[in-house]
Amino acid sequence: MNKLFGFVGWHGTLRLVDIERAAPGGPFTLLFQGPPADILPEGLYTAIVDEAPRFAFYIMPIHTPAGGRQDYQAVFN
Repeated sequence: MNKLFGFVGWHGTLRLVDIERAAPGGPFTLLFQGPPADILPEGLYTAIVDEAPRFAFYIMPIHTPAGGRQDYQAVFN
């Protein structure tokens, strides 16, 4: 964890902070944190992580009660 993700078409980065799993081999959710003021709009984006191949997933900002950041999630079924 703590990997930084960039997204094609957006200048910022998000930090992967957790992976929630419903069951081994089952659905999972990636949880990210980013800056509070520069929101990545909900949508399908191509992710850039280190030197790994690029891949696309749907990411969305979620309610973030803590100040100083914006949380996001990407759900995989």
